[in-house]
Amino acid sequence: MRDLSRNDGTSIMHLPDDCLAIIFHDLESCIDRESFGLTCHRWLQIQNVYRRSLHFQLLRRFQHLEYLSLSGCSELNHSGLTRLLSYGSNLRKLNLDCCFKVTDYGLSLVAAGCPSLMTISLYRCLNVTDKGLETLSSACLSMKCVNLSYCSQISDKGLKAFTQWCRQLQSVNISHCEGISGVGFEGCSKTLAYVEADSCKLKPEGVMGIVSGGGIEYLDVSCLSWSLFGDPLPGIGFSSGLKILNFRLCRTVSDTSIVAIAKGCPLLEEWNLALCHEVRISGWQAIGLYCQNLKRLHVNRCRNLSDNGLLALRDGCKSLSILYLNGCVRLTSTALELFKFHRANVCIKEIEVMSIKPYFEFR
Repeated sequence: MRDLSRNDGTSIMHLPDDCLAIIFHDLESCIDRESFGLTCHRWLQIQNVYRRSLHFQLLRRFQHLEYLSLSGCSELNHSGLTRLLSYGSNLRKLNLDCCFKVTDYGLSLVAAGCPSLMTISLYRCLNVTDKGLETLSSACLSMKCVNLSYCSQISDKGLKAFTQWCRQLQSVNISHCEGISGVGFEGCSKTLAYVEADSCKLKPEGVMGIVSGGGIEYLDVSCLSWSLFGDPLPGIGFSSGLKILNFRLCRTVSDTSIVAIAKGCPLLEEWNLALCHEVRISGWQAIGLYCQNLKRLHVNRCRNLSDNGLLALRDGCKSLSILYLNGCVRLTSTALELFKFHRANVCIKEIEVMSIKPYFEFR
């Protein structure tokens, strides 16, 4: 056996995470459990992952907290949020990700106790409905950032409450909210700059609602499904201030949409068109002709990007610096080499980026 008394560089920090988790579970003192997470970032992560209960003495101890994360507290219910009524008045950011037992009543406690709240993340809060969102938005008028992704019971009615009451709203994430069509954005404030709507079922009027405020700079509508409503995306062409646009896996987006957006969004800096199979020569020509501010373009696995389409991009897009390209079966090696020769300043990357990093963080 190894003699642990020897100074050979071995320490508790070399233990794997599962061993540290066993140590955490065997700590009987609440003080020791809290101290465990103060050791380093790694130990704090282990504490967060394996915590199964939470007491709110920390709110009494730190009465000026501005940010509180209860992410992963899957057993937390509304009774656990009552402390916010006494000690939540200074909170600006609240993270309730994966708090599966938080209900509309729990949000009413948040609304009553945290009137200064500016950011809230409700990712996978499966028991939250429009009623809870209406209560929260009418009380927290300074709200700027809202994450509602995977909240399966909400609709445009709850979304509308935020866009009507919270006139400083800047960022909304409604990804995987199948009950939202987008019409709840209608009449939104011009401060709304970031919308993430991955895997949603937006209607044409919903897309127009998103851009109605005129302030959109970042829009993610990847994996958009619109088979029942036609192609809703030409309306994005009214977003003259748009800078980042994610169409990844919008397999049936039409050239009509591509042309309208290329003409209407002159400030566009990054456009993800990976797996957009129906973009054809007129679409590529419009991008090359009108997208003169475009710096990063994703064309991975676009079936109808041909040599002529690449030529249009080569002769246009004068600001292009990165082209993400692989799996385009209609491209010849000759066309690709000619592109590299004429546009040596453009870095061609074969990697496929799954998502474009947002500039609003829910942390």
